[in-house]
Amino acid sequence: MSETVVRERERDDEDEEGSPSVVDLEAVLGDRVVRRDDHENAPAVVVRPDDVAESLAALRDRLDLDHCSCVTAQEYADRFETIYHLKDYDDPTREASVVVPTTNQSPVSESGASAFRTCDWHEREAYDLLGVEYADHPDLRRILLPRTWQGHPLRESFDGQRPQVVTLEEHANPLADDARASDGADPGHDTMFLNVGPHHPSTHGVLHVRTVLDGETVVDVEPDIGYIHRCEEQMCQTGTYRHQIMPYPDRWDWASAGLLNEWAYARAIESLADVDVPEYAKVIRTMGAELCRIASHMLAIATYALDVFGEFTAVFQYGIRDRERALGLLEELTGQRMMFNYFRVGGVAWDLPAPREAFFEQVRSELDTLPGAMDEYYDLLASNEVFQSRTMDTGHLDVEVAKTYGVTGPVARGSGIDYDLRRDDPYGYYENLDWEVVTEPDGDNLARVLVRLQEVEESASIVRQCVDALESWPEDDRTIQSNVPRTLKPPADAETYRAVEGAKGELGIYLRSDGTDSPARFKIRSPCFSNLHALPEMAEGEYVPDLVATLGSLDTIMGEVDR
Repeated sequence: MSETVVRERERDDEDEEGSPSVVDLEAVLGDRVVRRDDHENAPAVVVRPDDVAESLAALRDRLDLDHCSCVTAQEYADRFETIYHLKDYDDPTREASVVVPTTNQSPVSESGASAFRTCDWHEREAYDLLGVEYADHPDLRRILLPRTWQGHPLRESFDGQRPQVVTLEEHANPLADDARASDGADPGHDTMFLNVGPHHPSTHGVLHVRTVLDGETVVDVEPDIGYIHRCEEQMCQTGTYRHQIMPYPDRWDWASAGLLNEWAYARAIESLADVDVPEYAKVIRTMGAELCRIASHMLAIATYALDVFGEFTAVFQYGIRDRERALGLLEELTGQRMMFNYFRVGGVAWDLPAPREAFFEQVRSELDTLPGAMDEYYDLLASNEVFQSRTMDTGHLDVEVAKTYGVTGPVARGSGIDYDLRRDDPYGYYENLDWEVVTEPDGDNLARVLVRLQEVEESASIVRQCVDALESWPEDDRTIQSNVPRTLKPPADAETYRAVEGAKGELGIYLRSDGTDSPARFKIRSPCFSNLHALPEMAEGEYVPDLVATLGSLDTIMGEVDR
């Protein structure tokens, strides 16, 4: 039977919702499957620790599951597990999980990095925090904690009271031993090691970029993260589903994207606990989320102009002005300008501010300023020769490279990848609205800027439609929260991974319950984490100013990368 016929039959056997069934997974993986598993949102199979790479590659090639969106490691009383959550870039509702158990005495599993490059950083994080080792990993070492750190903080046996001594390491040229030298680069001659960061300017947070130059050409780039690792996942695991976790998401991506972050957690727990959200609350959530997207993109555009022009330009000041307008509306809605804590499990905290008519008028008035402002941005950026020379044909990211790194959001759409969870895995009120997913084909720094500019206009259109819907909503049907038990206790060992389209891309949450009112495992899938991982692919072979422009184009927030 030909490979084409096999793939057609496999796709025909998929269930009604589009996801491959467990039977499909077993047909592709054969005797690699040890047993079936049960996840809330995706079929799952268990494979042996020495069959990881081939299993992932088979599902990628034969079932078109070409997006490794999340890798989660966790500890049980008798074992460790690594879960690879796969999706289809063309249809993210087609998803599956591959579960890899190991013994707790010797947690060693094969690496999946040969199938998906995004597994590289995700597995390093699992090794760092839980001590799971991955054979044949290209570079298995700590990623968030210092290399001299003792123990693994997410293990049950970890002693958090034990003092740690972190020694200062000398800065060494990573090409000195020719371990990663590219063809034609001479590691022993005419190379210079350059530290970019970890100070804040031009790195958008405390990020250290280890850079090696051959003359003026960047030949090696290594993002060094973890400077503000704040144990967000561990703190969420000690909080209760119903009341204590929701304030934390605002702090992951604090650059105006708080409601988008809150929605990621809300979607996960509402899926795990089978909680419905009233339609009226969905509209409010959608409006607030898009105001956050506008504010976040405006900050990204403003600071990017600062990166590229190197001074307080008109674009920086205009961008901050328009961000403030969006934040003003969010303050009216939520009472806060950044740490909103407005979403609740099953809805939102309260209704629109009164008088409603004044709020609607204020929203429309602020949105009316955007068309003229967007014309100014296009004139000052897209039509500017200096900006063009710094951004056109620099920081190029190829489609297939972006996919293997799990890149999402404006960075992916700037490479022509038509992937947006608001449309492709609908939630909230988006499927009832008229809007378009923005893509640009060129995959360079300029394309990523153009995507964000156009997305601001699309978000404004979404907000207008939400205001129209809310204004005409029947008064007796304005329910802001569903009837949620005061204490949420999902069934023991229920598992789910749910995601939303955050300001930077796919922001996902993996949850596993243990029958109590707090999660046994809480894993944050940060879009910035995977997007930043792809930086070397975009920057190597270019010049230092191009590196700064490329890094800025990713719109990275380190609080979300380090978590």
